[in-house]
Amino acid sequence: MKTAILGASGYGGGELVRLVDGHPALDTIYLGAHSQAGRTLGEVHPHLWGGDRLLSPMTADLPGIEVAFLALPHGESAELGAALAERGVKVIDLGSDFRLDTPDRYQSAYGAPHPLPDELDRWAYGLPELFRESIMGADRVAAPGCYPTAALLALAPLTAAGIIETNHVVVNAMSGVSGAGRALRADLLFGAVDEGVRAYAVTTHRHRPEIEMAVSDFVGSRISVTFTPHLVPMQRGILATITAPAAGSVTGSSVRGALGEFADHNPFVELIDEPPQTRWVVGSNRALVNGYLDPATNTVIAMAAIDNLVKGAAGQAIQAANLMCGLDETAGLGAAGWMP
Repeated sequence: MKTAILGASGYGGGELVRLVDGHPALDTIYLGAHSQAGRTLGEVHPHLWGGDRLLSPMTADLPGIEVAFLALPHGESAELGAALAERGVKVIDLGSDFRLDTPDRYQSAYGAPHPLPDELDRWAYGLPELFRESIMGADRVAAPGCYPTAALLALAPLTAAGIIETNHVVVNAMSGVSGAGRALRADLLFGAVDEGVRAYAVTTHRHRPEIEMAVSDFVGSRISVTFTPHLVPMQRGILATITAPAAGSVTGSSVRGALGEFADHNPFVELIDEPPQTRWVVGSNRALVNGYLDPATNTVIAMAAIDNLVKGAAGQAIQAANLMCGLDETAGLGAAGWMP
């Protein structure tokens, strides 16, 4: 299938190029970029094969394109994504423009009205493990944020199984620096990040309402989440730790049982016997989960580790595209990381 990657010069875009190049059914025909247009792929991603390919201008005028991935900053996908979809292209947006389901929720999260509010309910939320059926019938999909992906893969199955109380769920998550994108920022320079860990956007991060929305849609009831993200001095990976009061008579075995049953139905989720580490998922579309009960406080503790650039972005987008196009969900995606 003829494929366009718009935003190919960023970290997520580079991962899309790498994965689509190895996909059995997707064929990269067009690479689009903003400020890097006119340069070759090798100039911006020297690690990728086919470095002589040209980065072209951003446009919705892409004759013959069947699938388009948008790996663009917040606010830059809305008009382009809607225009491509109206042309009959299957669109997967890795950005945040269509993730939230109502204009009010979007306004609350981003502090501004949505540019195309009537479009919001036309986009499927692209976390296959929770919303596989709606993705399969969609022509436009909004891929989840990287933090929500990690949190939801541990939180949603416990909520659905009635394992936890949902009135006060705490999500603490740590991310590598690549999660902030490739733009030059003083607070992301090596000297500002190395040898330190810091929380940011405390109480205000836009991924909190996204987590609440997705869990509520999945289980059909409201959930309240306190979310605190942390930046850690590594290139890639997310570890999310969820704590919540246990609901009724819960054991450690029932916590792991709920996570294990969820993993059994999802090819990229794996329940392991120890706390997951981000290094074990780097380069893969795999999510490692585990859970515990703290009997001293009757608190459930669950963890999930993902690669923020693969399962949290490019890999997840391809997983959704596979479903949209009637392909095997796992096509072109690996479940093995490359770090010991």
